[in-house]
Amino acid sequence: MKAIEVDNLTRRFGDFTAVDRMTFEVSQGQIFGFLGPNGSGKSTCIRMLCGLLSPTQGTARVMGYDVAVDPESVKRSIGYMNQAFSLYRDLSVRENLRFFGGIYGLRGDNLRKRQDQVVEVVGIGSYLDRPAGQLSGGWKQRLALAAALIHDPALIFLDEPTAGIDPVARRDLWDLLFELSGQGKTLFVTTHYMDEAERCNEIAYIYHSRLLVQGTPRHLKSLAEVSPRGSRRLSVPAHPPSAALMALKKMPGILDATLVEAEIHLLLSEQIQDQAVLDRLIQNSIQVGEPRPIEPSLEDVFVTLTRARKLA
Repeated sequence: MKAIEVDNLTRRFGDFTAVDRMTFEVSQGQIFGFLGPNGSGKSTCIRMLCGLLSPTQGTARVMGYDVAVDPESVKRSIGYMNQAFSLYRDLSVRENLRFFGGIYGLRGDNLRKRQDQVVEVVGIGSYLDRPAGQLSGGWKQRLALAAALIHDPALIFLDEPTAGIDPVARRDLWDLLFELSGQGKTLFVTTHYMDEAERCNEIAYIYHSRLLVQGTPRHLKSLAEVSPRGSRRLSVPAHPPSAALMALKKMPGILDATLVEAEIHLLLSEQIQDQAVLDRLIQNSIQVGEPRPIEPSLEDVFVTLTRARKLA
């Protein structure tokens, strides 16, 4: 059984189509990245998958349950962690976990056992009596994850789980997600961070309500549209980098150029030699380093697909 099976899923609000004929699957135990610009339809799709919104057309099955026929069973089988901290700020960590466990029907020894388990998993035991509103951003996210796990769901939706927290807390939270995936949990993650997308087993990218592409990060980077035939990618260290970027953007045969730290990443015609690129920069009084070939990044993938869609 697949964790999620979506077939021709569509949702309209009057004349506006928020989700347009999406079809994809998510295998159990995967970390599945669901990416797209704001307003692309991600939230509406997730609301349908969580049993909160009925499809206008098509079907979706979550953990074997039809979201339109049996939304209550869907809700009981999943956990949900929102990007905005939505627990009770005046209640302690312990009280929040008891409250959400009770919502899912946990009582007595079962509730205490699950509370102890999720506290250990997320490592929040030192803060059990602290009001949730007094936690730092990273610990709030750990508490939110614990609340999403309290009823031991097989599938967890995480909507931008690391938004607004510091890099250390972000890394620690992802370590927890890897542990959960290793235990067989399926994680459905939305994110705008490309390094987080790289950590997903598989990615779906949507734009203007439609699914554009789905696959592993490696597969997406190998798409012909991302590095067209007759082109190659090159990185050139340059100083000052902003001046180098402007100079190369105007150079014939440069298909795309972007600045990554102190290097210019180029998509250029195979006919252009490395030395021609260096000469262009030197002519503009720019210091250069040794150029090197590079592979496309996931950011390159999504920028390319989005631009192509806009021009279609």
